[in-house]
Amino acid sequence: MEASKLPGFLLRRAVKAALVVLAIVVCNFLLVHAAPGDPASVIAGQSGAADAVFLEQLRKQFGLDQPLYVQLWIYLKSVLSLDLGFSHRQQASVAQLVLERLPATLLLTGAAFAFALAGGVTLGALAAQRVGRWADSIITVIALTFYATPLFWVGLMLVLVFSVWLEWLPSFGMSSVGVEMHGLEVVWDVAQHLLLPALTLGLFYLAVYARLTRATMLEVADQDFVKTARAKGVPEGRILRAHVLRNALLPVITFAGIQAGQLLGGSILVETVFAWPGIGRLAFEALLARDYPVLLGVFFCTSVMVVLFNLLTDMLYAIIDPRVEVAG
Repeated sequence: MEASKLPGFLLRRAVKAALVVLAIVVCNFLLVHAAPGDPASVIAGQSGAADAVFLEQLRKQFGLDQPLYVQLWIYLKSVLSLDLGFSHRQQASVAQLVLERLPATLLLTGAAFAFALAGGVTLGALAAQRVGRWADSIITVIALTFYATPLFWVGLMLVLVFSVWLEWLPSFGMSSVGVEMHGLEVVWDVAQHLLLPALTLGLFYLAVYARLTRATMLEVADQDFVKTARAKGVPEGRILRAHVLRNALLPVITFAGIQAGQLLGGSILVETVFAWPGIGRLAFEALLARDYPVLLGVFFCTSVMVVLFNLLTDMLYAIIDPRVEVAG
């Protein structure tokens, strides 16, 4: 992409992204309020007073007595001013709760994404190089196994093997409780707690990227320009890196950019299994407590991140293959 076209492209994509996020906010609001259950009843039950007068006071306090379109309009105005509301259950602003948990989720999903992409591309390239041999068969079986295995089962098995039987790694949380640490000790402790959740979340996507890389590399290897390079005597290693792998990465990056949002969704299950203090677990707790503001705040945050991931994917196109023109 030419540098002169970059500002216009970013502006067009920013406008489209804002409209997409706005549509998602409206849909999330309507879906959450269509779910069964009354937040006022949950709050009243937790406080030990559930009479009709108290319930009516709670509904009026939280604006639940207003028509749905009025509640939606009030919520949209708040979101446009970056006010995500207040959690009366946790007595804290939603933005504060989300920002406190967001680094943990970004660390988990970032580590899982890097592991899945690097491992998947490497295994896929090895399988494509050795197509029809025993290495290709082993990689294919491993990929299909992790693709077909539920995330929660993988997580539980990893905990059983590495935490219960071998006692090598901690089984839950983000850091050790009641232990004073400093500097590199903190980094090492977090890394140990991160390993099992990141492996659990990343193995499924590693299998996807391995299969996709293998398929695209075999397809590119049959193209005329690759055959021409071989005919000219270009070394096989250079052909693999500069011609086959580079062109095969484009569909992998496209798929990875789309699935980056699914990583955030999958983190809800993984964070619950490993008691990881991220926004996925926060959303699960908010759902059980009918804490609508927190739930909508998490949805808003994840939708913004997914849109940003898609924008980053488009930008990577031009870096990997300058011949690709990214349209607005």
